[in-house]
Amino acid sequence: MALSRGLRCCQRVFAWVPVVIITLVVLWSYYAYVCELCLVTLTNPVEQVAYLMVFHVIFVLFVWTYWKSVFTLPLQPDKKFHMSYADKERYENEERPEVQRQILVEIARKLPVYTRTGNGAIRFCDRCQLIKPDRCHHCSVCAMCVLKMDHHCPWVNNCVGFSNYKFFLLFLMYSLLYCMYIAATVFKYVIKYWTDELTNGRSKFHVLFLLFVAVMFFVSLMFLFGYHCWLVSRNRSTLEAFSAPVFQNGPDKNGFNLGFIKNLQQVFGEEKRLWLLPIVSSKGDGHSFPMRTLCEVQNPLLANEEQWGDDGLDEENHGGALPLQIIGLAVLHQQVAGRNGDFSSSSYLIAPTN
Repeated sequence: MALSRGLRCCQRVFAWVPVVIITLVVLWSYYAYVCELCLVTLTNPVEQVAYLMVFHVIFVLFVWTYWKSVFTLPLQPDKKFHMSYADKERYENEERPEVQRQILVEIARKLPVYTRTGNGAIRFCDRCQLIKPDRCHHCSVCAMCVLKMDHHCPWVNNCVGFSNYKFFLLFLMYSLLYCMYIAATVFKYVIKYWTDELTNGRSKFHVLFLLFVAVMFFVSLMFLFGYHCWLVSRNRSTLEAFSAPVFQNGPDKNGFNLGFIKNLQQVFGEEKRLWLLPIVSSKGDGHSFPMRTLCEVQNPLLANEEQWGDDGLDEENHGGALPLQIIGLAVLHQQVAGRNGDFSSSSYLIAPTN
């Protein structure tokens, strides 16, 4: 037991090593740019002031977004998704898998849960003892279920999910901007040092190495940022890109794709003035999400429209059903709503849960 606790303690300590490395590199880059480039190498006061003003604006946004990515705690599911004591006793005492599955189905009927496992079962976490909300996954590093989990990032020592995904994207964007600005403003003086037009030895080392580090990080971050921009445009997480979410009608990689603008709003919110600031503005609470309306072939309502109409006729003859015109209007309304982008989690899956 003591050995296990010691190992966990060491693991937590070593998990901060990447964050410390990033912090040290950023602090050195600040010193190299402000002191060795702007204060020592540059001789034009106007150029010094201009370089320093723009640099500090980008630097503050970069550090702010990184801080928020590291120290914003991942959100866990609400208590209503956890098993009650009675349900837990009933589930654990039952040895038959099919009965256990039925118990989970009964519990999930009260919850806004529409995704399933690969074999169609309710998504249940044995370690956290809860029904997983849609897009929620268990992080083995954090040892908890995380709402809309994207991935666990060692460079921020945190799980990237619903609570901090916007901050993580902004961190990547401002990191790219930071590296690009440094490379663009330093390049001219690298050439001067390289051609011996400038001769300060200490500053030469810092400026040359600053350009190398900025370009190296820019190239690596560019691919990562581009990949996450593609994910946002499709409204997918990294986990969903590797394994499509499964709904009652089967896997659908575009199940949460609402269109480019609405996908952006899911992450950044509707207030455009807050998009570029590391302030909470994402839509929803992380427990349920709007979903793309299924096509007519996949949608149980539209696929069975004829059959439902026949049933309606029979029931109307017995005096116990709505007129067919009302049913037709309901179907037409759903089709129009889907084309206009009026999506909601309640309109996505209209077939009753099993």
